[in-house]
Amino acid sequence: MRGPRGGLRAAAGGALLVWAAAAGGAVWFAGAAWGGSAARDDTPFYLNSFDKTPSAATLTELGRALFFDPTLSASGSLACASCHDPAHAFASPGASAVELGGSDRRQPGVRAVPSLMYEQKMPPFTEHFFDSDGDDSVDQGPAGGTLWDGRAQSAHEQARVPLLSEFEMANSSADSVVDKVQRALYAALFRRAFGASVFDDRGRAFKAVLLALEAFEESPADFYPYSSKYDAFLRGTASLSAAERRGLDTFDDPARGNCARCHPSAMRAGAFPQFTDFGFAALGAPRNPAIPANADPRYYDLGLCGPLRKDLGGRAEYCGLFRTPTLRNVARKRVFLHNGVFHTLKDVVRFYAERDTAPEKWYPRSASGVPMKFDDLPAKYRSNVDEAPPFGRHPGEPSGLSDADVRDIVAFLNALSDVAGASAPR
Repeated sequence: MRGPRGGLRAAAGGALLVWAAAAGGAVWFAGAAWGGSAARDDTPFYLNSFDKTPSAATLTELGRALFFDPTLSASGSLACASCHDPAHAFASPGASAVELGGSDRRQPGVRAVPSLMYEQKMPPFTEHFFDSDGDDSVDQGPAGGTLWDGRAQSAHEQARVPLLSEFEMANSSADSVVDKVQRALYAALFRRAFGASVFDDRGRAFKAVLLALEAFEESPADFYPYSSKYDAFLRGTASLSAAERRGLDTFDDPARGNCARCHPSAMRAGAFPQFTDFGFAALGAPRNPAIPANADPRYYDLGLCGPLRKDLGGRAEYCGLFRTPTLRNVARKRVFLHNGVFHTLKDVVRFYAERDTAPEKWYPRSASGVPMKFDDLPAKYRSNVDEAPPFGRHPGEPSGLSDADVRDIVAFLNALSDVAGASAPR
């Protein structure tokens, strides 16, 4: 199903589309972004339908206020930033596999919180991606979209999800979100930015909320500063340590780490690497008993084919596939993979190295003592699991990565962390 993996050439980022909206000339329809009972505005999302045209800077300021406002939640105590902490690459600040939300802050989620960084080049989801920068005859399979299952087609669709999710901010409707914004201290700024009547049309008011959140989540200084040591190395202004250099070599080597197959590390056409090809993979991650939903042995999170994504439920070849995240700032995260089953980078890399050669280290044993590989995926979907190097070996065989290789890869991954507070030129 999956062809050779290379970097995607991204369409224009959302920040440019927001600028086009401010100029009154956007033409791209991003799909449904609404929810609940708010009147829906069926004009193209980026077509300016407000009395006034806010600047990109004003939109970003509004989005920042929304992002850090806990009163936007049904509980009154959960902000976007509560789960997407800037200090942890806009991912989870804690070590729990899932966060608690809902109207009472007691409802557990079902997946680890993904980072929101370096999403600005994410293309919309497609089942058939053809890389125009490589061999455009090769179908690389599904790619694009945000969230772990790619079901949100844009940054504003992604922003809508937690606002209305029953186990996140748990608003009952888009109207409820608008009501909260109308009562907020920054409501006057909304009126100055969009016009005095912005709250009169509930659908357009909710659109304003999503547009502002999108503008903030695509602000370069916060979400894609390209200020890591590795970026400085690519610019020729810094050197990698010996361990980092060895780690990069192993990361890129298709016979060893083979990480760059899905996490491209090289500059391409002058663009800095995103460290994701935006594709999807089934890694066979161990089932995480720390996720309350997993207490039900009949429950499986199958990624692209459900249960949160509804449109691909009949596609067996997609079951168990989750989005390939960027590795930028990965060292700042505290939980890893879609189910948060690992808590250190060292464990993640070791799992890659030993999943097939020493499965007893990673999976529970059956009553007869046999490791139950891929225990978080029904048997009928296990053929979807990735077998390319460093996977694909057999129990008892040497791992394709030595302990020294694992340490070196981790050292390199630490070099992908942006410098706090820095916004470097691209």
